[in-house]
Amino acid sequence: MAQLRGRLEQQVAMARHVSWHAGGMASAAYWPADCDDLREFVRRQPADAALLLVGNGSNLLVRDGGFDGTVIFTAGLQKLQIELAPPAHGYRQVYAEAGVAATQLAKFAAANGLTGLEFLAGIPGTVGGCVAQNAGCFGSESWDCIDRVNMLNRRGELIQRSHAEFEVGYRRVEPLIEVGEWFAGAWFDLREADGSAAMRTVHEFIAKRRDSQPLDMPNAGRAFRNPQDNFAARLIQLAGMAGARLGGARVSERHPNFVINGGDASASDIERLIDLVAERVQEKFGVRLQCDVRIVGNKT
Repeated sequence: MAQLRGRLEQQVAMARHVSWHAGGMASAAYWPADCDDLREFVRRQPADAALLLVGNGSNLLVRDGGFDGTVIFTAGLQKLQIELAPPAHGYRQVYAEAGVAATQLAKFAAANGLTGLEFLAGIPGTVGGCVAQNAGCFGSESWDCIDRVNMLNRRGELIQRSHAEFEVGYRRVEPLIEVGEWFAGAWFDLREADGSAAMRTVHEFIAKRRDSQPLDMPNAGRAFRNPQDNFAARLIQLAGMAGARLGGARVSERHPNFVINGGDASASDIERLIDLVAERVQEKFGVRLQCDVRIVGNKT
């Protein structure tokens, strides 16, 4: 077997690795050096091993009881390049691995005179998370321009799958057949454009995010998906939950669809506040907000 080149640690405090700065311990964590190293590590794991792939932890909460498995951080998966599109495709393609930051990808495309990914500058995640959740912002979604994806299976094999092999919806992506694979990278179809104009749009989106969101406090982005024909933040505000507190967790007054860590919040505080907000909105409006954050692990 090839020699592993990444870093393996035992009993890792996930509060250090998620943007909420809260949560329990993972039994182990691995930082692969690159995609080939990730493939070798996965190949060595038992078929029933609990594995969790994590980007920068911007949309994740690990419960206080911890995660009984191995967290794999994708920061080492940084391949980002322009590739030739299939003949007569009509686009240029950018390939990005799972660990590439969304804003980095948006800037890379604009710097190379390509348009279509500017909206990613408003998303505080990585390509892997954006692809897995069809992340979107400013009226666009990740899968609007995805041609195909690289999937990693339990045998450490990379398999290319087309857009047509997935059912894609609002903040969700489901394979049409159960395959048990992870997103390792994606090919994005982009059109040539004025790169300076695209870069200006990227910076405008970054500024909008900075001006409208509580980025000075630990958070995980929007806590809830927007219901059809409405906005979660509006419903939370009208339900009187802006500024609501539970333990160290608080609903942001600046953007009520953000739950922030006021400094000493536990994962339990955050999860219970999310549940409470959803309950109050349902009581007042009959609308059940759907949590947009991935919550894993054991409750204490």
